[in-house]
Amino acid sequence: MSDDADNARGVTRHTVRDPAVAGLFYPASPDRLRAMIRDAVAAATWDSPRQGWPRPVPKAIIGPHAGYLYSGSVAASAYARVAPGRGTIEKVVLIGPAHRVALDTVAASSADTFATPLGELTVDGDGRRAVLSCPGVTVNDDAHAGEHSLEVHLPFIQVVLGDVLVLPLVVGEVPAQVVADALEAVWGGPETLVVASTDLSHYYDHATASVLDAETAAAIVACRPGEVGPDGACGVFAVRGLLTAARRHHLAAEKVDLRSSGDTAGNRDRVVGYGAFVLT
Repeated sequence: MSDDADNARGVTRHTVRDPAVAGLFYPASPDRLRAMIRDAVAAATWDSPRQGWPRPVPKAIIGPHAGYLYSGSVAASAYARVAPGRGTIEKVVLIGPAHRVALDTVAASSADTFATPLGELTVDGDGRRAVLSCPGVTVNDDAHAGEHSLEVHLPFIQVVLGDVLVLPLVVGEVPAQVVADALEAVWGGPETLVVASTDLSHYYDHATASVLDAETAAAIVACRPGEVGPDGACGVFAVRGLLTAARRHHLAAEKVDLRSSGDTAGNRDRVVGYGAFVLT
């Protein structure tokens, strides 16, 4: 039956954005996936007394989006800080870069749900309508179809926060204010978490990457969006937008973890940097 015929008969179609990188970036087995995330978050939480916990649940986090073997432990260090918000956090706004589609807007998806091996997360329809009223925000399903930068965060959200609403937004080459204004439309209170997805430097040797990533981390911690450059973060436009919004709301940023693939699971000749940050 065609969409037109469905519409004429008053049939409501449920649309799902299916996972594109399950079995590649993270396990396709639900049991293995859930166990991997739980173990990584538990390991990150184990060090909490030395980090001065308990601390406030973050309003926003920044974390990486590589395969879990490489960056999962770094992402887990941010989600461990979010875990006490389970039951309070009801919505997650997820922003990250476009790797596969040239994009000069912020792209929402028309899908009703985003699926992972752990099940489906419902898209926040009210939030989508709110951001679509902002300049520079459009619906572009092609930008979401094969994009991993948002997808790899969804299982973490499911395991750590449970059945929450999500608003996935792929961020193209747009001014920081466009992203910040879209975030403002759905900023909310403690019921809403913002997650920005980015890796850091790409394909330098370990020593060079460590210097570059430390500079990017310093800019993020100082909430200086203009000092985060495209060579320092592939999600530069999402990060700049979040930091601009953070400045508006007087949030403080903290570095939780900073490593590279040379530290986690790869050689040190050609590495990708990963950072985890919380904003409270």
